[in-house]
Amino acid sequence: MNLIQHSILWLIGFAGGIAVGSGFVAFITVLDILPRLLQMTKSQDYIRWYEFAIVLGVLVFTLVDFFDWVLFGFTWLTLLIGLFMGLFIGMLAGALTEVVNVIPILSRRLKMQHYLFQLILAMAIGKTIGSLFQWMFY
Repeated sequence: MNLIQHSILWLIGFAGGIAVGSGFVAFITVLDILPRLLQMTKSQDYIRWYEFAIVLGVLVFTLVDFFDWVLFGFTWLTLLIGLFMGLFIGMLAGALTEVVNVIPILSRRLKMQHYLFQLILAMAIGKTIGSLFQWMFY
């Protein structure tokens, strides 16, 4: 490849990264994840740490994906990373359902208002079992 082709590929990749990053930030902003998380944990003084953690996580895992880094022999570290990734995805899913009001609408349509706790528990257990099944067998 010559310099022009490399430059075009770099420009397309950079533009794609900007588009995906902007979408991610817009999604996080629309769902009010950080303000809601700060409110729930009563840790408004640590907002910079939350922002830093999100930016660092995105940056590190982008590099991991680009360079195909593999952790050998660090099972405990992999478990810790998986735990934090699961917590983030869980909070993201919780924020999305809170914004869209999925659970109250679902409980009303299924006439399960009195069983709301069991419905949420069943959804969480189902998601956990499905994730474990995917990780263990695929």
